[in-house]
Amino acid sequence: MDSASDNSEKKEDHIHASSTVHSYDVDVGAQLIAETDSPLTPQEASRLRVKIDWHIMPFMCIMYLITFMDKTTLGEAAVLGIIGDAHLTTNQYNWLGTIFYLSYLVFQYPQNLALQRFPVGKWMSINIFLWAVVLLCHAACKSFESLLAVRFLLGMCEGAITPGFMIVTSMFYTHAEQTKRVGYWFLMNGFAVIILGFISYGLLHTHTASFMPWQWLMVITGIITLITSVLFWFFFPDSPTTARFLTPEERVAAIRRIQVNQSGVENKRFKREQFLETIKDPRTWLMAFFAGSANIVNSLTNQRQLIVAQFGFNGIQTTLLGCVDGGVEILTIWLGVVLASQPSIGRSYAGVLMYIPAILGSILVSTLPFSNKIGLLFSYWISIFAIAPFTIFLGWVSSITSGHTRRITTNGIVLCSYAIGNAVSQFMWKAQYQPRNHVPWAVITSCNFAAGIALVVLRFMLANENTKRERETPDDKHDAVYILDESGTERKVDKAFLDLTDKQNRDFRYVL
Repeated sequence: MDSASDNSEKKEDHIHASSTVHSYDVDVGAQLIAETDSPLTPQEASRLRVKIDWHIMPFMCIMYLITFMDKTTLGEAAVLGIIGDAHLTTNQYNWLGTIFYLSYLVFQYPQNLALQRFPVGKWMSINIFLWAVVLLCHAACKSFESLLAVRFLLGMCEGAITPGFMIVTSMFYTHAEQTKRVGYWFLMNGFAVIILGFISYGLLHTHTASFMPWQWLMVITGIITLITSVLFWFFFPDSPTTARFLTPEERVAAIRRIQVNQSGVENKRFKREQFLETIKDPRTWLMAFFAGSANIVNSLTNQRQLIVAQFGFNGIQTTLLGCVDGGVEILTIWLGVVLASQPSIGRSYAGVLMYIPAILGSILVSTLPFSNKIGLLFSYWISIFAIAPFTIFLGWVSSITSGHTRRITTNGIVLCSYAIGNAVSQFMWKAQYQPRNHVPWAVITSCNFAAGIALVVLRFMLANENTKRERETPDDKHDAVYILDESGTERKVDKAFLDLTDKQNRDFRYVL
């Protein structure tokens, strides 16, 4: 009788202290983790990280290199004759840069929703393939209207790449590893500038009767992208739970390795409550403000060749000097992510440190005598340091958001702001400001300063929240949640894989 009573009490306690949830409500890694309790040794985790690096980082680096190379073909094409061949005015040329980012803005959130709904790797592959086709179509365009149309389509496709890479990086790597991994694939932008510079230099010496050098540039880059899209489809993973290069045991280990993130892998169900939580969070809009202001400087992507030419260099010199831009970008991004990875510095302060020389460079470009073209050139190169903080920030966003719908919503808002900053900044490079461009450089200086302030404020907000959580009584609300495995047995799910937001999971700590 006493035994039966005890069993009844235990059962009642279990009902009140625990709950069973549907598998679609939790993270996709929950089922795999729930089926095993095997620990992961540091040696096994290290070996697995190296294997993941070798199988996904080369693809991400090559793809981001090609993406940036394709996106900046417009800047190279300016030196290769597209302005005269398509009879473009300065305003129309600026519109070709703007329409890309307006399209990126319009399709950014739909792209993020698609990345949640469909396999990430496959969805990116489709967009890369379409991107390649659109880039090849550029070669057939000989008017402003036709170029405007293909640039619009290009922006639509590009909207899947950066958020897709942010999601994949957060799936496979711990918070401590993410900043450097984002830095690795983002610094490929610098290599893209160098490679594109040499391709353009060769094309300047190409003379064909009915095909201009800028058209050859579109064809070459389009074919490279087309080949890459096919390789991406077959070899790039969608998730650690389905990665073909991992054994079943390694998939479980890969998920357990990122358990420390307290943010899981992904969840394919859109959760309205997470969406509303995100748009009501002041931190979301502070991050959006940073993304917009930090990318005003990115207008240099399409203007850099024209700016250097206005310093007094000829076409061939401008093309070769453009390769140095890439080298500076590689150096600054590498330095930025190394500083950000130091616990004593962190993401925010590393970004501020990179803004200091950038602001100095943009001031010097505007104030040095215009006859000092070497001084102007080096000042311009120093201003490129402003690219590094946004790279650091991209890795940081994934480390300070949890809950898959919250994460893709945050990514979407941040990258929409990125697109707005890029779109509006194109129009400050007006013909009336040339050749000194005092107004654009003053705007860049002001926005860099504002972005640096935003980073400091964001760090203060996150540090304050961490301190508050450390003082709280431990929350056991989500400590006894179960799902049913394939045999119908209840298995406990770790809090990290309940697809909780960073606000809901009080064990979540914000990386600074």
